[in-house]
Parts: sequence; structure tokens; C-alpha cells
Amino acid sequence: MEIVATAIPEVLRLTLRRWRDTRGAFVETWNARACAAAGVTAAFVQDNLSWSTQTGAVRGLHYRAPPHAQGKLARVARGRIRDVAVDARRGSPSYGRWVAETLSAQNGARLWILRGFLHGFVTLEPDTEVACKVDAFYDRDSDGAVRFDDPDLAIDWGIDPAAAVLSDKDSAAGAWADFVSPFVHGAEP
Repeated sequence: MEIVATAIPEVLRLTLRRWRDTRGAFVETWNARACAAAGVTAAFVQDNLSWSTQTGAVRGLHYRAPPHAQGKLARVARGRIRDVAVDARRGSPSYGRWVAETLSAQNGARLWILRGFLHGFVTLEPDTEVACKVDAFYDRDSDGAVRFDDPDLAIDWGIDPAAAVLSDKDSAAGAWADFVSPFVHGAEP
């Protein structure tokens, strides 16, 4: 597994190694030892899978507030996405900055988004499946969202925001300027 830091060093891009032969390929999708060597020591408790039928489906920007905050390891099982993480940790040198990576079933890349970050993605192909390992159980009362196309964040989603396919929850998400972050830099476990 190749592990490299993104422009925000705590957010990591992990690329899986593939072994190919005449039958196809084999991929080791999780290796705790390799990830721990890169600083990803999360004890994952839940696997989530989302399936989006349309290109341009946006999911995010989501977060879970402490004490139910979640670190996520995202990968694409089928299709392709632009995956985005926004630093929401008050006091962080990269507070309000974002990174985006293209993840696909073809490139085998994953993104580690630690607690204290907003997370979202847009599908770049129809029938895209995204799998996320998370290190805390879902808690409805800690669920929150910030508008994906907030002008203060100015995220390049790689699509026309007017063409985005959104859930009711994401359509009603609040502005970054109104967001009172529950996260503090250095407090994430």
C-alpha cells in the first residue's frame, strides 16, 4: 500500500496494491499494520456503503459532533468520485481549507479523513458505490452538515453546482459562516 499525505498532512491518500494474473486481480483492502505505520490507528466499528445512480450526486459536507465524531476511510467499490475533506478544527493552521482527491474502482485510492473534518463527495460516474470504514457508531443527534457549495469554502467539485443532485438534508445544510465548529485542533483522539 502506498500512503501519502495530501495538502493537509493529516488527510492521507492510500493507494492499494493489486496483484494481477490471467484470472483478474487480488487486492488487500485493509491492513492494520501498514496503516498504523502511517499513523492511521483507528479501531473501525462499522462499514457503510452508499450507492448513487446518477452522475453529479453530492453527499456532504457531513460531520458527526463529539463525542460521536467519526474518522472515515473512504474508497470506491464501483465508479468514480471526487472526495472532499474540509478542516473544521478550530485553532488548526489549515482551518477552513479543503483537499480533494479522485477515488475510483480503477485507481484503488482511498482517503483517510480524521475526526474534526467535514466530508463529502460527488459522483463522477453513474452507479457509483462508495464504501467507508468508520471508527465510531452513527448517532443521529450528532449528525450535521454544511452546504457543499458554500462560497466561503469555494470547493472545486469538478461539476457545475447547479447540476448537483442533493438530498433534502444536504439542500437544507447551513452556511460555513454560520457553522459553530464542535471540533478543536489537538482534541481529536
